[in-house]
Amino acid sequence: MVKRKRSGDRSVAVKSAPKKKRSVLAGKPAIATGGSIYSVHPGVAMVQRWIAELAEKTGRSLDEWIRYVKKFGPKSEKECRLWLKEQHRLGTNTAWWLAEKAFGSPLGIAEETPEGYLQLAPKYVEQMYAGAKEPLRAIHDELIRLAQSLGDDVHICPCKTIVPLYRRHVFAEIKPASNRRIDLGFALGEEPFTGRLHDTGGAAKKNRITHKVALSSLADIDLQVKRWLKQAYERDA
Repeated sequence: MVKRKRSGDRSVAVKSAPKKKRSVLAGKPAIATGGSIYSVHPGVAMVQRWIAELAEKTGRSLDEWIRYVKKFGPKSEKECRLWLKEQHRLGTNTAWWLAEKAFGSPLGIAEETPEGYLQLAPKYVEQMYAGAKEPLRAIHDELIRLAQSLGDDVHICPCKTIVPLYRRHVFAEIKPASNRRIDLGFALGEEPFTGRLHDTGGAAKKNRITHKVALSSLADIDLQVKRWLKQAYERDA
């Protein structure tokens, strides 16, 4: 990361803002009031840390940047991105992120707080299995039950289209891939692929989720699937 001091209205931020990727989950998960099974996504913690460091690295806090953009910046989000990059020498991801926040709703910022995320996590899952995908919910729930049985250090962190399972890092991922199928992904490294255990392309992309198995019914969650899930969990000890 590059740090520079503020000079007038020109300042430099980190080269990139945090993204909600499969990052290390440090410390104990925050738990929602009422005993939610969900933990705060690591990406939310990364964003909060980045926000806390923004003023030191750029000369303005997030609130100050938003007010500044609204007062002096271009009138469209697209033009604002370029303006932040060229006039303020911000990195591409930082410029995009700040422009998105300046032109978005306050709710968008609230979603990236631990409290806001934990309120939305159950809704992500409900929306994921709404409509034609509703029959897949029983498979999802059984996979969550199995994941929780692996240990108290399993963290369930829903996103809008997938439900990653973390230990220290993401070790598995539940994804309703179609109206009739859930793809259960695993971080299994060099484990050989089989006629059932398929390549996700993750290794080539340096993605932790390297293998996946298709599940269309509860009967598909057999001893082999349970063994793969446990193996992925144990690899991240």
